Amino acid sequence: MTDLPHDPCVHCGFCLPTCASYRVLGTEMDSPRGRIHTLKAIEAGELELDATTASHFDSCLGCYACVSTCPSGVRYDVLIEATRPKLNAPELRTPTQRAFRQLLFALLPYPGRLRAALAPLRAYAGTPLQALIRRSGLLRLLGPQLQAMEQLLPPLAPAAFRDGYPLVVPARGERRARVGFVLGCVQRLFDPQVNAATLDVLTANGVEVVIPPAQGCCGAVTHHQGELEQTRDLAQALIDSFDAVVGPGKPAGAEPLDAVLVAASGCGHTLKHYGQVLDNEPGRAFASQVRDVHQFLAELGLSDTFKAGLKPLHHSDGEPASAERPVVVAYHDACHMLHGQGISAEPRALLRTIPHLQLREATEAGVCCGSAGIYNLVQPEEAAALGEIKAADLSGTGAALVASANIGCTMQLRRHLGDGPPVAHPVELLLAASKRS
Repeated sequence: MTDLPHDPCVHCGFCLPTCASYRVLGTEMDSPRGRIHTLKAIEAGELELDATTASHFDSCLGCYACVSTCPSGVRYDVLIEATRPKLNAPELRTPTQRAFRQLLFALLPYPGRLRAALAPLRAYAGTPLQALIRRSGLLRLLGPQLQAMEQLLPPLAPAAFRDGYPLVVPARGERRARVGFVLGCVQRLFDPQVNAATLDVLTANGVEVVIPPAQGCCGAVTHHQGELEQTRDLAQALIDSFDAVVGPGKPAGAEPLDAVLVAASGCGHTLKHYGQVLDNEPGRAFASQVRDVHQFLAELGLSDTFKAGLKPLHHSDGEPASAERPVVVAYHDACHMLHGQGISAEPRALLRTIPHLQLREATEAGVCCGSAGIYNLVQPEEAAALGEIKAADLSGTGAALVASANIGCTMQLRRHLGDGPPVAHPVELLLAASKRS
């Protein structure tokens, strides 16, 4: 089924405490070593991949925490990625499950379609009416999956319904680098201020930014669910959108890009895998350019002018942070950044450049929050349990703010933190500190 000529798993159990699905379901079949055992049994003809067996693979969030933890170097990420496409066989899910997934894959990767679907909700999202409907219990009539969609729905800013970016955003002051920027599909609609803050921080640090206007989804949503054909189409279309504007005789000029940046870690993980997704040289070449924005800024270094202008953030009472009373921030490690890309130190280092900002660590920083792409929509009960665990862990730090660098995590955390600490992207905090008087 997945070609396992060598299985280094020694069933030591180190993966169990870090496995999000095992944490909430507590069954061996819903753990990494249990799934590996199942794969071996299927290959040996001892088990059949039926709907029951498939459900134990569907319970996996694909967070890759087990990969980081495993002392034997088991590449569970490779195994589950090879298994995902097989789980999409029609007989392994109910008609309702298949229809819901098809709806998500027809909407989420296409900003134009998603905007059209969200337009009627602009007068509802983030209003007292939404709060009233949620309190009334009427949402239970929608069923658990549609109810989960509504509970994640944030207020919809006017900027969500227009991109409005020029093709080239010039650097301020001396130009130090020239990059492309991937806007993302969900992020540009549900948290558009993150892209705006990223552009502001980059240009303030001497970075010229090229933004292809025709760019769509990178394919992360479908990639993480084993929808290979759709992912390849989306990946190729994104590469084509960059090729259309960068190069000799193109609108953005012939100068090469130093990197292609992304500010959402789920997108970054997929973009860095374009070589495997497309299995061709253009895919590998594009992937080699991709950097997470924190990774890039850490490599480039914040400019002296930008660093000199950073001021303390303010507390909720309006008072600026000080040595005696710092602003306490808990940084949330998104799984596809920490386990998928190995990025941990860079965002923390950038946050520490803000005067009188104190970072605190969650007790279980490496355990998934339950977002995991569309997991909190297709497995809402398990995701909600994980969201509550993560919210309690972050709240327990006593932080006044939570920093999250992935749109899915941000939406999940905001839902489960409720009236607790606000959630912001690290670049938003950098921008706020640079504009403090």
